[in-house]
Amino acid sequence: MAAMITSWNSEKKHSEVERWICIYPAYLNSKKTLAQGRRLPKSSCVENPTHQEIRDVLVATGLPVGVENKLYPREQSKEMLFRGRIRVQIKNDDGTPLKTEFQSRESVMKYIGESIPKLKTRQNRPADQQPQAQQVTSKSKGKKGRR
Repeated sequence: MAAMITSWNSEKKHSEVERWICIYPAYLNSKKTLAQGRRLPKSSCVENPTHQEIRDVLVATGLPVGVENKLYPREQSKEMLFRGRIRVQIKNDDGTPLKTEFQSRESVMKYIGESIPKLKTRQNRPADQQPQAQQVTSKSKGKKGRR
């Protein structure tokens, strides 16, 4: 435990990956409660964001982005869909913001929440959810046959 405390040093530069902010998909998931890890109001969040969507939005802004294969500690499900931690550099080495519109972690997360619904992959989502609804009905039909 002492090694973890001494490994972080405030004298590290903002350009080092350890100083970049971390964003988990759970922070932006409108289906989660505050106790489950959501960090923004539901109006600023999206339904079940993935780390790929968050990365795509941030790469388009020009900010340096890194993806890590980590699982959010409060996440109940261990599925690959919920894995992924995004690291983003928002400050220069002197502490000034890289981009003026992203002054803080919250401003970055709000931008992500606004941008994910505009992605092309999200535009086609309702068609993708229809087969799942059909699977549920077929499962219920199978149970009726077993009576």
